[in-house]
Amino acid sequence: MASFVDRVRRLPALGLGISTEYGASAAPSALDISALRAAHAAYAGFLEVGIEVVKGLDGTAQHWVRQGWPTTYHFLDVNLDEAEDFDPPWLQAVAEIAGHMQPAWMCGDAGLWHFGRRERGHMLLLPPILSAEAARGQAEGVVRMRETFGYEVLPENPPGHVYLGDLHILDFYAQVADLADTGLLLDCAHLAIYQRTMGYEPLTGLDGLPLDRVVELHVAGSTPHEHDGVTYWEDDHTPEVLAETWIIFDWLVPKLPNLKAVVFECERNPLHTVLAGFERLATALEDRVMAHEAGEQR
Repeated sequence: MASFVDRVRRLPALGLGISTEYGASAAPSALDISALRAAHAAYAGFLEVGIEVVKGLDGTAQHWVRQGWPTTYHFLDVNLDEAEDFDPPWLQAVAEIAGHMQPAWMCGDAGLWHFGRRERGHMLLLPPILSAEAARGQAEGVVRMRETFGYEVLPENPPGHVYLGDLHILDFYAQVADLADTGLLLDCAHLAIYQRTMGYEPLTGLDGLPLDRVVELHVAGSTPHEHDGVTYWEDDHTPEVLAETWIIFDWLVPKLPNLKAVVFECERNPLHTVLAGFERLATALEDRVMAHEAGEQR
């Protein structure tokens, strides 16, 4: 197979997009993503569809796919470092859904989506053990998915409240990217939560991340909570984006040569509450394009 350097050139530039998962559009005051595309096409260039194969696509995602609008496939049900997760029924279901969607690529939080067998009562999302051994396991899963389905697979740094292991989370995913020869989805909100939880500054560790591997960025809001005197941040996709998330995003955008997509995860909020976030993201991407064009003209 061609190297990532060659493969990334063939990936489409999707621009700014939105996310959904089964049932999200049915939430009270949820964002009407088709209406968003009609009114603000630049904010809804593609739809990242979160998928658990036992649920499939809801009506909102089905409508989007029927229009032939761009999508990405965001898995919600596979532990990449567990070979037994790649069982024939799951593989067949993923192939059928992807065949229907024709996504630009596959991606997803590369952590633990379930504990024990894959079934409803065991579903959760935990970060991986941040060790070299776990990075090797994840890399093997990325390669397995890429070779099985024929799509680029972008592992994402997941959210969490407790992190185990001896690696910084960015060093962990740098190892995964190198071992799997893959691109990355970097979630700026998840990273901001990690940095706060671990007591780091927002940009800690980014100097060691292979920036040419970052293909997609996520931005989302999060909410602080307190329990027994301990403050933690919930990745709940509100419009209230942490200042550290914006610091990370603004630092990254002009430095990513292979950035193809940005998602504002805000699917359960009414349009008027999220427009400012979309505007800020769109402006950053426009400035990036203008700076790139100016550089080419010099």
